[in-house]
Amino acid sequence: MAFKVSKCPTDELMITNCAIVNEGDFNINSTKHIKVNTGGGQGFVFSIKCHPEVQRNNVGFNLPQRKWAVLSLNQEIDVRPYIPEDYISTVIFEADFMQKKSITQEQYDTDEMAKEFLYSFPNQMFTVGQQLAFQFKDKRMLILVVKDIEAISISSMQRNTDIKPKKVKLAQLIPNSAVTFEKAENSSLNLVGKSKGKIVRQSIINPDWDFEKMGIGGLSNEFNSIFRRAFASRVFPPEIVEQLGCKHVKGILLYGPPGTGKTLMARQIGKMLNSREPKIVNGPQILDKYVGESEANVRRLFAEAEEEEKRAGPNSGLHIIIFDEIDAICKQRGSVAGNTGVHDTVVNQLLSKIDGVDQLNNILVIGMTNRRDMIDEALLRPGRLEVQVEISLPDEKGRFEILNIHTARMKHYKKIHSDVDNKELATLTKNFSGAELEGLVRAAQSTAMNRLIKASSKVEVDPEAIEKLLVTRSDFMHALEHDIKPAFGTAQEILNQFLARGIINWGSPVTSVLEDGMLFIQQARATDTSGLVSVLIEGPPNAGKTALAAQLAKNSDFPFVKVCSPEEMVGFTETAKCLHIRKVFDDAYRSTLSCILVDNIERLLDYGPIGPRYSNLTLQALLVLLKKQPPPGKKLLVLCTTSRRQVLEDMEMLSAFTAILHVPNLSKADHLRNVLETTDVFTLQEIKAIEPHIHGKRIFIGIKKLLALIDMARQTDERHRVIKLISKLEEDGALEDPVWPKHWSNMLI
Repeated sequence: MAFKVSKCPTDELMITNCAIVNEGDFNINSTKHIKVNTGGGQGFVFSIKCHPEVQRNNVGFNLPQRKWAVLSLNQEIDVRPYIPEDYISTVIFEADFMQKKSITQEQYDTDEMAKEFLYSFPNQMFTVGQQLAFQFKDKRMLILVVKDIEAISISSMQRNTDIKPKKVKLAQLIPNSAVTFEKAENSSLNLVGKSKGKIVRQSIINPDWDFEKMGIGGLSNEFNSIFRRAFASRVFPPEIVEQLGCKHVKGILLYGPPGTGKTLMARQIGKMLNSREPKIVNGPQILDKYVGESEANVRRLFAEAEEEEKRAGPNSGLHIIIFDEIDAICKQRGSVAGNTGVHDTVVNQLLSKIDGVDQLNNILVIGMTNRRDMIDEALLRPGRLEVQVEISLPDEKGRFEILNIHTARMKHYKKIHSDVDNKELATLTKNFSGAELEGLVRAAQSTAMNRLIKASSKVEVDPEAIEKLLVTRSDFMHALEHDIKPAFGTAQEILNQFLARGIINWGSPVTSVLEDGMLFIQQARATDTSGLVSVLIEGPPNAGKTALAAQLAKNSDFPFVKVCSPEEMVGFTETAKCLHIRKVFDDAYRSTLSCILVDNIERLLDYGPIGPRYSNLTLQALLVLLKKQPPPGKKLLVLCTTSRRQVLEDMEMLSAFTAILHVPNLSKADHLRNVLETTDVFTLQEIKAIEPHIHGKRIFIGIKKLLALIDMARQTDERHRVIKLISKLEEDGALEDPVWPKHWSNMLI
C-alpha cells in the first residue's frame, strides 16, 4: 500500500519509538510490525501503534526514526505488514545525551536502565544502526543507537536443534532479552552498573604513529623508560586500571646537557599521543611584572583541563602541558633573593594544580631543564614530576642513528659522496650531542656549497652547481677540524699548549712515570674496577709534571678530557671556585670515560707560606670530589700535579689519591746530554765540549728550566753558545762541585 510520511502526533508517542498509524489502515491485533520501503530495495522495520490524529494512508515518525530511515515529510513510501523471524537474546546500545550540551556528573545505573527499557518497549522490533529516543525516569533524554544484536531464530526453536544465538541485523525484543549500554565516543554520559558494556574510548597512542619515523636517534632506551612509566597505564582500559588501583603518572622531567634532544623528545611525545594539542610554554613566559599575574598564568594553563574534568570526569581526554626551561620558574623555594617571593608562589601554584587537594587526573606535565639541581625538591617527588629521565650524550650507536637521520635527505637525492661513512663519523665524534652532530652536517654542507661559489668581483654561483654539488668526506673532516667542537669534548687545545715542546725522555724516571701512568689508565678503563682512579704527579718546580700529566691524558684517548687549572679561576671567590670545580666533575660524570687534569693543586688551594695559609673550603670540596665514586657504568681518571707534596701531606690530602708518581729533576750528566741531543741546538762537537764542564759535577735542574736556558743559548753567537750555557747553569746552581766527606779533605791536606 502507498502511504505518506507525517510527524508523530504527540510527545508521549514519540518516546515509544513506534511508527504511528490510523486504526482504519491496520488491524492492530493482527499486524504488530510494518516494513517501510523507500525505494532502491532498502527496507526498514518498525513496530506500530494507532492514534486517531494520524490521517489515513499516513504513517507518523519521530525525528530519530526519520533520520535513521532517511525519510522526509509527505514522502511517498511503500508499507506492508512484517512478521518477525528472530528473537533478541542480547542487544547492545550506544548511549548519549540527545542534547549534546547536556553536562552532568549524575550517574546512570545501567541495570535500572535495562529494566526500564524492557518495560517501555515490549515486543518491539530493533535493527542494527537504528536510532531511538529513551526517557530514563526523570533524567535527561537519551539517544540510543543499536550497535549489535544476537538473536535466536524461530525455526531453530521449533526444531529444538541448534539454539545458539547468532548475530543478526533485525530481531524482536522479548522479556528475557539481555540489554547492555555503552557510552558513545566523546560523550560525557556517566554509566555505572553491571549492564554497562565496554567503554568506547580513544586509543592514547595515535593510530597513524610510526615509531620508526620518530627522528629521535640514540634515545631508544630513554624513550622506552618514559613509555613504560608514563604511558603503559594509559594504554590499558580504564576498568583494568581501576581494578589495579593504579594512578596515572602526571609528570615527566627530562634533564641533561644542552643539545641532547630533550625538547625534540617532548615534541615527539606530544605528536605520538592521541590527545589535545600540547601546550608548549617557556618557563620565563610565565613570569609577569604585575603582582599575581604569574600565578594566574599557571592557572590559565590548567583551566581547559579543569573544565573538562568537571564535565566528563574519568572520561576526560588527556591534556599535555610542556614546560621548556622549567628551572626558570621552579627554583628551590627561599633561594631567590628579594622580598617579592614570586618564584615561591609560582612553585606553590604549580604544585597545587598537579597534585593538590583538587588534583587533576587528565593532565600530563612534561618539564625540561639542564639544571635539575635548581628545581624545588617538592616538585620531584612521586605524584608530581615523578618520572625523571636523564637525556645524556649519545653513545657511538646513537651518534650513528643521528647522523643517518640528518643525512637521509641528502642520500635520497644523491647529494652525498659514497666516501662518507657515517660509522666512521660516529667513531670520530666522541661526546658530540645531537645538536652538535646536526651542526656538523650543516657545516659540511656549507663547505661543499662554498666550493661552487666563484670568488670574483661579484659573488656568483656556478651554473652547474646543482649537478656538481656533493658533500664529501673531506667536507666533514674540515667541519670536524675547524667548525664544530663538542662542549663536552676533549680540551685538545690546552693539552697541545702543555705539550708544545713534546715529551723529552731524558732518562728512566720519565719512562717509569709514563709506564705507570698507562697502567692507571687501563685500571680506570677496566670494567671490573671501582670506576675511579686518582693519581698525584708530584715533584720539584719545573720538573715537567704538567706536560707528563697532559701526555697521559692524551694517551688515555678518553672521549672527555677536561683541564682544571688555577689560571681559569683568577679572582674567583672561594664559593665560585668550588662551584667551578664541581661543574667540571659533574660534566665528567655524563661521559662514559672521563679524564680530569687538575694542574698545580696548591695554587687552587690558595696556599702561601706566610699569612692565610690555604682555602679550607676549596680543600674540603676537592677532598670530597676526589673520593666520590662516579655513577654506575661511568669511569673517571683524575690526574693532579703539585710541587708541594709536604704541604698536601700536612693537609691530609695524600690519602685521597689512588697512587702518587714522583717526577725528579735531572741529576746526572747522561740526563743533561740526552736533552742536549734531543733539542738539536748544539752540534756533536759542542756537546763534547760541554761534557768536561759537567763531568763529576753535581747536577740539579728541572727539564723546563733547562729548556729555557737552551732557548736562550740558541739566540747566542755560535762561538759563545757553549760558554753561555755552562755559565748560566752555574749561576742558577744547577752545576755544583760535589760535596766531599770531611775525612777526604783531611787526607788531601
